[in-house]
Amino acid sequence: MATSLPEFSLQGKIAVITGGARGIGLEMSKALAEAGADVAMMYVSNDSTHDTAAAIGKQFNKTVKAYKCELTNVDQVREVIDKIHADFGRIDVFVANAGVSEGGAAEDLDINVWHRVMDVNVNGCFYTIQAVARHMLKQPNGGSIITLSSISASIVNRPQFQVVYNTSKAAVGMMTKCLAAEWATRKIRVNAISPGYMMTDMVKKYIDNNKALGEAWAEHTPMKRIGDPKELRGAVVFLASDAASYMTGSEIVVDGGYLVY
Repeated sequence: MATSLPEFSLQGKIAVITGGARGIGLEMSKALAEAGADVAMMYVSNDSTHDTAAAIGKQFNKTVKAYKCELTNVDQVREVIDKIHADFGRIDVFVANAGVSEGGAAEDLDINVWHRVMDVNVNGCFYTIQAVARHMLKQPNGGSIITLSSISASIVNRPQFQVVYNTSKAAVGMMTKCLAAEWATRKIRVNAISPGYMMTDMVKKYIDNNKALGEAWAEHTPMKRIGDPKELRGAVVFLASDAASYMTGSEIVVDGGYLVY
């Protein structure tokens, strides 16, 4: 007896995810494989990702491989995406998850920080999507592209200052809508997931160094807690699957109600 609607299955699909080895990306990599997809995990620095990929593949009896790539290098991005396509035969799902978060008062912000965040979060996002779409547009069934935006695309976070991160995620949100409209009749769906505060290793490090910051984030969230990265599994599988076949240019917010306030 089936335990879920068949439209939610990713069986037979090929999924690629950037930043797929840790935090939110790691949980999404596992979710995609568990739902039936073979997965290519793109990473930038930690070569142990190959071991992580092998472990996920063994756990879910899927083909899972790791590919090192500097997302801000457009030539390298194209080379790696072409390699993934050659290895797997096609790309059905692409998750643009990789990103960096830095903040600080605007008047004192190091301009190099501004360039780094925008280069990774905006340019890297587009470079990878463009490289993937060139393959998807040739496929009879197109594909699903999922960007990772943020509640920071819609609101000004408090109490910390993070103008560059918020700006970058607002750009990703608009990029999502533009690409969705451009490719809507060409069988590529483009949607966004916008998480609230999630207890990744990076967020935990912030909280360990500033307990009051974590308390403020939880207080501003109606559920009065920070989310678990596992709570994004359902959203990514849904958008990747045929269950979301009539959905494009949309945003799924997973934030414990943060945007309600």
